[in-house]
Amino acid sequence: MAAQIPEKMQAVVCHGPKDYRLEEVAVPQRGPGEALVKVDAVGICASDLKCYHGAAKFWGDENRPAWAETMVIPGHEFAGTVVELDDEAAQRWGIAVGDRVVSEQIVPCWECRFCKRGQYHMCQPHDLYGFKRRTPGAMASYMVYPAEALVHKISRDVAPHHAAFAEPLSCSLHAVERAQITFEDTVVVAGCGPIGLGMVAGARAKNPMHVIALDMEPQKLELAKACGADITVNIAEHDAESLVKELTGGYGADVYLEGTGHPSAVPQGLNLLRKLGRYVEYGVFGSDVSVDWSIISDDKELDVLGAHLGPYCWPAAIKMIESGLLPMDRICTHQLPLVDFQQGLDLVASGRESVKVSLIPA
Repeated sequence: MAAQIPEKMQAVVCHGPKDYRLEEVAVPQRGPGEALVKVDAVGICASDLKCYHGAAKFWGDENRPAWAETMVIPGHEFAGTVVELDDEAAQRWGIAVGDRVVSEQIVPCWECRFCKRGQYHMCQPHDLYGFKRRTPGAMASYMVYPAEALVHKISRDVAPHHAAFAEPLSCSLHAVERAQITFEDTVVVAGCGPIGLGMVAGARAKNPMHVIALDMEPQKLELAKACGADITVNIAEHDAESLVKELTGGYGADVYLEGTGHPSAVPQGLNLLRKLGRYVEYGVFGSDVSVDWSIISDDKELDVLGAHLGPYCWPAAIKMIESGLLPMDRICTHQLPLVDFQQGLDLVASGRESVKVSLIPA
């Protein structure tokens, strides 16, 4: 018997910076080739927080137009249960009613030069769930996976809020792939939040010489050890650059993975890398960052790489979560009802009491 789908649902709706409201809205209707999914859990990302606070990256400034749109349901890291779909969607994605599914955070157009080259994560229209009206997100009881979406099954044995962690973990693994880590490398990961912890786990899977985790919170550094870091440094108490150079005979780290989005982490990375080192930037910044670019060029001839989303890393992320390799109960610290979304945003903003905060819609 098909599940009874209500006509109305609760949803968080973005009306602009610092103006998110819990409202009653219509349950979305799926179209041909689409799937209607009941949301089981949705994580709150640091990008959600920066969008909420009005960062120029999302809402524009004198140098750039706005990218985010109003009247959109936020939420781009989620897991849900399929409640309705047609044969076209079932065959395309290999899913059925009752399956637990995740969808990659970008819904590509499949027509631009990037999509046609397989670089779908850089799709020119760049419609991400939760930021664009075409792709409403998961801070609601139900959502639609469009026909253009990338959809993956995940075991129902995995807790919903753990399953939703596939999104940030795929992002972390993409950053690790960009770094081209080798056995002899000393890898430094800046930040032990959700992205940084995934970077630690991904870097450890590459089996380098050392994985060094940096943070200011002792409990997060302990968690980094559980994810695979063999050395942790509290940067509030110790100078990371000196410690890394002492460990490496004065040369510096081979790889630096930046996952904090804090401006101070950028010069920190440039300074503690060796000559010809590799810097990978994943953090999303709330403001512009200035550094001495001569470190990148004349001083060290560094490879500076960006990383965006998690292309081709979702199967590996899902496998890692399903395997029990990660301490998911310690990573996913808070699960709140949708009505408490503001408390969730505040927890993420503080950063001290939580690691990964999730909302559980009714």
